[in-house]
Amino acid sequence: MERKIAVIKGDGIGPEIVNGALKVMNAISEKYGHKFIYEEILMGGASIDLHGEPLTDESLKKASNCDAILLGAIGGDATVSPWYKLEPSLRPEAGLLKLRKSLNLFANLRPSFLYDELKDACPLKEEIIDGGFDMVIMRELTGGLYFGDRETVLKDGEYVAHDNLVYSESEIRRIAKRAFDIAIKRNKKVTSVDKANVIDTSRLWRKVVEEVSKDYPEVELEHMLVDNCAMQLIKNPKQFDVILTENMFGDILSDEASMITGSIGMLSSASLRDDSFGMYEPSHGSAPDIAGKDMANPIATILSAAMMLRYSFDMEDEADSIENAVEKVLKDGYRTVDIMSDGKKRVSCSEMSELIADRI
Repeated sequence: MERKIAVIKGDGIGPEIVNGALKVMNAISEKYGHKFIYEEILMGGASIDLHGEPLTDESLKKASNCDAILLGAIGGDATVSPWYKLEPSLRPEAGLLKLRKSLNLFANLRPSFLYDELKDACPLKEEIIDGGFDMVIMRELTGGLYFGDRETVLKDGEYVAHDNLVYSESEIRRIAKRAFDIAIKRNKKVTSVDKANVIDTSRLWRKVVEEVSKDYPEVELEHMLVDNCAMQLIKNPKQFDVILTENMFGDILSDEASMITGSIGMLSSASLRDDSFGMYEPSHGSAPDIAGKDMANPIATILSAAMMLRYSFDMEDEADSIENAVEKVLKDGYRTVDIMSDGKKRVSCSEMSELIADRI
């Protein structure tokens, strides 16, 4: 089977972790007889340096003509990078927002799973994580504060800024349906997270989610305020199956969920639309402080590649092969620096990728 993949290595550790994932993808190609064609595209700071903008229309067109996108990380240190002296529409993250919106990637799927081998790296008490946890965060990705009108103006001698938080019924309904569809295949529970005691958009969110739930009588629905959810993720993460929430809440909660897996370097993600096309990326950032040092953890990117095989290419066995290989490497005691613990064998980014590829 032949598939064309847009590869965006990005900035910071992006090239290192993507190269690791491609090594694993090539092992899959060899084992299962597939042909993966890689179309390299610039986005973020790398595109600004060459083209003066974070994502060109030509690059966007190339990405849209592929079967899926594999992304590393974009951006840099906002305190020192010249990229962040540019107006917001020209900064690295604007390219990512443009890509998500233009390709209608509205559904962000972020699994949060605790490997038995990484219990020592989890910051929670042993009695809380005993038996592990396995949840998915379904984050709406193309609406809300990140895409609303924004403005900073000088008024009465001081700057005043505003950002508009906007959601329509149809935007809420389509992401809710995705969450319930996934819950049916898991443990049949959806926790819808909002701030309905304060925000009008959250009250509409809750109303529409309840309407959608009527079509899924076998799935339990509970509502939870976002501040309580943040607390419950630390207090009792095992209670969650599918967490459904809006863009900004999902951004924050998924980073919190990533840390209780042992490291944000373990959390993969998929950004999906209504067809099989998707963008796959780790949930962490570009980590410019360790870029080029071969220290990064490539596992989140490698697991994101597995999600691409599963959700965009319908290659279930191949996705399982990658996930099993990751688990084998962890069981064998190999660790990158972010998940290192006593008695384990520390390896570099490239070494971890090679170890996983070998076990394919």
